[in-house]
Amino acid sequence: MTPQERKARSEKLITEKGISILPSLPMTEEASQVKLRSLDEVCARAVAALLSTQYAIELNEGHTAEAVTFAGLMAHFGVQHKLNAKENRLVSGKASQQDITDVVWEYECCWSLFWALGLVEDISDASQICDCLQSIRFVSQTEGFEDFRSRCTLRSKDEILDMLDLYYRYHWAVVQHEHIDPNCSVGDLNGEVVFERRRGLEWLISDTDDWYDISLDT
Repeated sequence: MTPQERKARSEKLITEKGISILPSLPMTEEASQVKLRSLDEVCARAVAALLSTQYAIELNEGHTAEAVTFAGLMAHFGVQHKLNAKENRLVSGKASQQDITDVVWEYECCWSLFWALGLVEDISDASQICDCLQSIRFVSQTEGFEDFRSRCTLRSKDEILDMLDLYYRYHWAVVQHEHIDPNCSVGDLNGEVVFERRRGLEWLISDTDDWYDISLDT
């Protein structure tokens, strides 16, 4: 699918959902110009982020001892060196409350990655938070990293760019509605869900390892 076709498809879907569009919003790249991360990279990031969300939830509830359990699981899955800066601050005991809150929201980034790995059928509905329990099962019901990896199949660049284009345009509507024009229609979009899932999708084609360093401009 060309960038023009992708843009037209996204705009049609968005309009059908009653969400405002900006026709002049830029197109995404040609698939030939994009380098997709490897299956191993995506699997490692998905597992590291999922375990980090659990760690953050325990810390948020004051369960410091329980949180340490997830540090052990990170080592078990071999992803303890795959953490981003905020996640590293969690396990080193240096996290701020904002760090903890941000990492809890990584559930939605994970949902994008689980979709990209073929474990979730569709994420085009951004009205509700993801199925957190199912996210946990994707990892907890495996024996280790290789077992998790064996259950995954990375989607094509075209599929990922299609979904990223859709979320890019979702995000424009959300930002416009919340910060510029309250009359801009967002349908039933959940702004936080849109923002975090887009972060995960952008990471898939970015050469920036820490997804908090990726620009999410609209």
